Amino acid sequence: MTSPDFYALEDLLAPEEIEIRDRVRAFGEREVTPIVNEYWERAEFPGQLVPRLAELGIAGGTIEGYGCPGMSAVSAGLVAAELARADGSIGTFNGVHSFLAMQSIAMLGSEEQRQRWLPAMARMETIGAFGLTEPRHGSDAVGLETSARRDGDSWVLDGQKKWIGNGSIADLVLIWARDEDGDVGGYVVEKGTPGFEATVMTGKTALRAVWQAEITLTGVRVPAENRLAECRSFKDVSTVLDRTRYTVAWRALGLATASYELALAHALQREQFGQPIAGYQLVQDKLARMLAEITSMQLMCWRLSKLADADRMTPAMASLAKMNHAAKARAIVADARDILGGDGILLDHHVARHHADMEAVFTFEGTDSVQALIVGREITGLSAISGRRKS
Repeated sequence: MTSPDFYALEDLLAPEEIEIRDRVRAFGEREVTPIVNEYWERAEFPGQLVPRLAELGIAGGTIEGYGCPGMSAVSAGLVAAELARADGSIGTFNGVHSFLAMQSIAMLGSEEQRQRWLPAMARMETIGAFGLTEPRHGSDAVGLETSARRDGDSWVLDGQKKWIGNGSIADLVLIWARDEDGDVGGYVVEKGTPGFEATVMTGKTALRAVWQAEITLTGVRVPAENRLAECRSFKDVSTVLDRTRYTVAWRALGLATASYELALAHALQREQFGQPIAGYQLVQDKLARMLAEITSMQLMCWRLSKLADADRMTPAMASLAKMNHAAKARAIVADARDILGGDGILLDHHVARHHADMEAVFTFEGTDSVQALIVGREITGLSAISGRRKS
């Protein structure tokens, strides 16, 4: 079969970037894809994969020091794509732990806090979660209502969180809350803290092999030294989201690539009316257009990551990639499901799982519409997002 690297993007990659891509791809093909369908169907998290994932040495992505790999943004993107290519749930687990939770501590924590938490997180001996979204605040996360009040040498947290990836299994859950002055802070809640209750969300039709939690915080006491030292407003939270959003574009690319490869393989071996369906014009048209979109996504991801490495990536650039890639990948996965016909709705053929998981990727870390408004504000100078409260 023709490689999905139709424009020889590999020529633009450094040897160490190719090596880590191939290492993660081999892990996905060997460890993840053969077992994940059964976990996805049962809505169970394959926890036995965590130690094997840790052995890859990828946790922390671009973070330098503290046992983290300090990889390039291109490498971090390739990791995100390859994990998603194997399975969206495993990609989400790593995205929450390695990018959202660890990057928050790396970017907004003090040196003491980084030294205290990041090394064990890099070894995946300590798993992290990122608690921002609330039942009443998703896209308008700036309106978060979870409260924090100072009481002696502790902070006391009250409120609710929803859709918190890893929230029920994490050793450290980073809770974002407003203090009595209205300032937003990040509070690291350690596993077993009284008043912290995490319930696994059920009934999901996407990313079923990773657990999201609804969290209730009732008088949760957090030591003062567990408040991230460099977080003073919601703008600081946004810097983390802006810095990690580009990896979601790579994850969309991973799901699209896997679906294209599965569709092409199926079309070449599936015969109807006396010949492989790959020989029919309608199927070839779909495959050609899928490959064209994947190629443009590859190049856009690579360029965006190079800009990130040069500290030139803007929030709008990241939003443009997430908006474009999520929509394109959604269409590619749908075409792949169509090419597989009836087999396309069977988990055994994997496309059904990618098809369902892509719906979650299309929504999380900023919906399609919100990303468009961020880009629109950048190109017009006018904000179409109304009702924004002061951060």
